[in-house]
Amino acid sequence: MDYLIDLFSQLLSQFQKPTLAFLIGGMLLAAFGSKLEVPQPVYAFVVMLLLLKVGLSAGISVREADLMALAVPALCAAALGIGIVLLGGRTLALWPGVSHMDAMATAGLFGAVSASTLAAGMASLDAAGVAYEGFIGALYPFMDIAALVTAIVVARMGAARRTAMVAASGGAGVMTLGAGPRAPGGVDGDIVRAIVSDTVRSPAISALLIGLAIGLFARPDAIFESFYQPLFHGLLSILMLIMGMEAWARLAELKKVAHAYIGYAIAAPLVHGLMGFGLGLVAHHLTGFSAGGVTLLAVMAASSSDISGPPTLRGALPEANPSAYVGASTGLGTPVAILSIPLFMALAELMIGN
Repeated sequence: MDYLIDLFSQLLSQFQKPTLAFLIGGMLLAAFGSKLEVPQPVYAFVVMLLLLKVGLSAGISVREADLMALAVPALCAAALGIGIVLLGGRTLALWPGVSHMDAMATAGLFGAVSASTLAAGMASLDAAGVAYEGFIGALYPFMDIAALVTAIVVARMGAARRTAMVAASGGAGVMTLGAGPRAPGGVDGDIVRAIVSDTVRSPAISALLIGLAIGLFARPDAIFESFYQPLFHGLLSILMLIMGMEAWARLAELKKVAHAYIGYAIAAPLVHGLMGFGLGLVAHHLTGFSAGGVTLLAVMAASSSDISGPPTLRGALPEANPSAYVGASTGLGTPVAILSIPLFMALAELMIGN
């Protein structure tokens, strides 16, 4: 009983921290019809600075990191991205009214990573004084690219198979994917390379990777400590306010699609986070991965892409319905993932300690 009281007290204290308070505040503003708006250029600038900070921090840490200590969590991150997409796509496709294309697009977003949720997790651990590996930010591309590539390739393969079946029964001709005709039921390497290229060149991944490269190969420690580090929490609070308002606005889009997306968006962050926590424990036992690192891997798995994923999927899967996958992700998935951060912190403290 005492443990449950302590857990509840810890969860309540986390909701009072700035990260979650600004998210809830943004949702309340939108719910009451506030006219407050944050210009899109300001939002893009805030996101870029946060990702540069995460990338620089990761690069600086990777310089001195043990390769094995980095390799195991990186493999876990990639495996999580693929596993979440395959599990989510199959689960959603079982529901009536959900097309295979929409299911894979939604699962792709939930398998990819939210920069804002990762930053919120880091801020929560910092506020609680919980240490974590500095190279955590370097795991972002492994999970993000693995998830998006898997979702798009599986969705296109399914579309190709369905087209081949129609053609075999005397319907339309063989579907073309990309620049020329493809073999029915198959997806060649050019498509995968195009997806990886588009994902890497997206604004979010580009900012993260350039920060990672500068932190790894240059010596940006002085500007990191004097500029990026002091700004981090203030910029994150603005981003959380924006995310809260955006989340509430996106909830209306879910009314246009199958109710399956609502249930999935609520349950998926918790299920995926527990999957990430489990693999994090494996990395902990193999390499000494810290409790903070396990928590952040769970947070990354619980998150759903809100920056790099949507434009990538819009371009690669134009047949998919954005109201379904963006509404489920931003409208419910992101708030649930951020609000679940205290849960993963409590689990890590219970099973590993600080």
